[in-house]
Amino acid sequence: MNRPRGRARRPLAARVAFALALTLAALLVPALADSWTYHHLYHRNLYDLDWARMLRVVGFWPSWAIGALALWLHQRGADGSRRRAMLLALSPAAGGILCEIVKLLIRRERPETGDGAWIFREWSDQPLSTAGLATPSSHTMVAFAGATMAARLFPRARWLFYTLAAGCGVTRVLAHAHFVSDVTFGALLGWAVAWGLWLRFGPPGGRPRPA
Repeated sequence: MNRPRGRARRPLAARVAFALALTLAALLVPALADSWTYHHLYHRNLYDLDWARMLRVVGFWPSWAIGALALWLHQRGADGSRRRAMLLALSPAAGGILCEIVKLLIRRERPETGDGAWIFREWSDQPLSTAGLATPSSHTMVAFAGATMAARLFPRARWLFYTLAAGCGVTRVLAHAHFVSDVTFGALLGWAVAWGLWLRFGPPGGRPRPA
C-alpha cells in the first residue's frame, strides 16, 4: 500500500522541482540583462505614441473592469455569467493589490534612479509608500493577471490576450519605467494569481486548460 504512494510522490516532486527551476531561470536570466537593456533599449516620449498608450492601458485595472461589465451584459442570464465577469474583474484587481505588497517588501527603485543600477530604498524612507518603487511592474502584473483569466474564459483568443499583456510589459522597459526583471517577475506573478483564482473559483463545467 505504501509503495504506490511513494511512486506517485516522486513524479509530483519532480514536476514541482522542474517548475521551480524554470521559474528561477525566468527570473535570473532577465536580471542579468537589466543593465544592458537599460542602456540599449529606450524610446524617448514613448507614450506620446497611440500604440504605446493602448498597450499601457492593458495594465490598467479599469480597462479589465469595463471588459468584465461588457461580458456580464452580453451573457446576462446565462449560467455562470456573473461568476465569469467577476473573475475577469477580480483577477487583475488581486494582481494589482499583491503587486503593491510585494513592492513594499522588495523596495527596489525605478531604473532611472541609479542610471540602470539597482537601488533599494531604506525601510525608514517612506515605509508604506510604493511611489517610485519598481519591482514587480504593476502594469505588467495587472495585464498578465487579466490576460491569463481572459485566456481561461476565451481559450481560442488566448494568444491575443497574452500578446497584449506582453506588449504592455515591453513598453514599460522601453520607457525606462522598469527593468526587464521587473516585467518578468510581474508577468509570472500575474499569471500565478489568475491561475490560482481559476482553480479555486473557475466556472463549473469548464475545466481549466494549461496557460
